[in-house]
Amino acid sequence: MSLWRATEGVTRPAEVTFAVDGTDVSAPAGEPLATALAAAGMLGLRDSPRGGTPRGAFCHMGLCQECVVTVDGRIVQACLTPVRAGMQVRLGGTLR
Repeated sequence: MSLWRATEGVTRPAEVTFAVDGTDVSAPAGEPLATALAAAGMLGLRDSPRGGTPRGAFCHMGLCQECVVTVDGRIVQACLTPVRAGMQVRLGGTLR
């Protein structure tokens, strides 16, 4: 599933490819990772440590930390992480 992305009248950088749990995903370089994942249909980014319910991007400005994922071995907030070529993303990051 891929979500609609505005294209008319919009200039974006060239697309790059990165891996999410071993699957290649393409997105414009520099786009927020949370946005690229949502556009690729990847909305559940981790599970709640309490109830195990799926969590995803919520505030898109770095306040809530609902979008934490692991990028190249480091836990980061997807909404604050720009997409770059070759990055290795693992869903299921945790704050614990």
